[in-house]
Amino acid sequence: MLNPSKLLSALILLLASWLGLWAFIYPFFLPDTRQDSMAHMGMAHADDAPLIFILLLALCLLVIVANLETRRMDARLVAMLGVLVGINATLRLVPGPLGFSAVFFLPILCGYVFGADFGFLLGALSLLVSGLITGGMGPWLPFQMFAAGWVGLVGGWLPHFHRWPKLEVGLLAAWGMLSGFLYGLIMNLWFWPYLVGPVEQAATSEPGAMFWEANLNFWSILTRYGLFYLTTSLWWDAGRAIGNLLLILLVGLPILRLLYRFEQRFQFSQR
Repeated sequence: MLNPSKLLSALILLLASWLGLWAFIYPFFLPDTRQDSMAHMGMAHADDAPLIFILLLALCLLVIVANLETRRMDARLVAMLGVLVGINATLRLVPGPLGFSAVFFLPILCGYVFGADFGFLLGALSLLVSGLITGGMGPWLPFQMFAAGWVGLVGGWLPHFHRWPKLEVGLLAAWGMLSGFLYGLIMNLWFWPYLVGPVEQAATSEPGAMFWEANLNFWSILTRYGLFYLTTSLWWDAGRAIGNLLLILLVGLPILRLLYRFEQRFQFSQR
């Protein structure tokens, strides 16, 4: 059973996750999002993204304040979070093959060591800072923050095997690989309902159609989205998944030991 301090943080994260889930899926319940003129210009969610961004940022700050008030975080941990966010945002700028970047490496490992809320904050705020550095601010940013935050959040939910460090690294590497695919699967949803395909394809239900239309049944939506994913982002996501796997297998163990030393030295109580 969660103690009151952990329960407050968990409720705020639950609220943030519900907000993110709603933001991703509500366009599917609209009559036809492709009639949105801004969407035709490649600006899906142009109207609501600023509000979603502000709400997400407020909830991230609320998590930090709640943890400070309940003494689950102190100034040292907040400072460490800030340093790690800066490092992680910089790692995203380092190019890798097939578009791979190491931006998920620290959220997964830090979420595992310091807790799910720390992993969520590190993932979400890293994307924000890297967006500020690169000028990559747009309606896609809050959705990237949600997806990266969830990668770190789940990292904190993984079972711990302190006596078998190689098993821990294997588990984290497996999540790193899986999250590489899931991140792409989730992120495509922020713009997919707004895409307009070739007229003859969008206007029919022929096999091979891969764009969303209103009034499709659930299986037709899954089939079309599956085709869209296979023909667009699968290979990029495979590069991200393999990169995450190899990076955690190669350097995950020493970084994990280092993070555990920080945890013991500062007596963090995030789990």
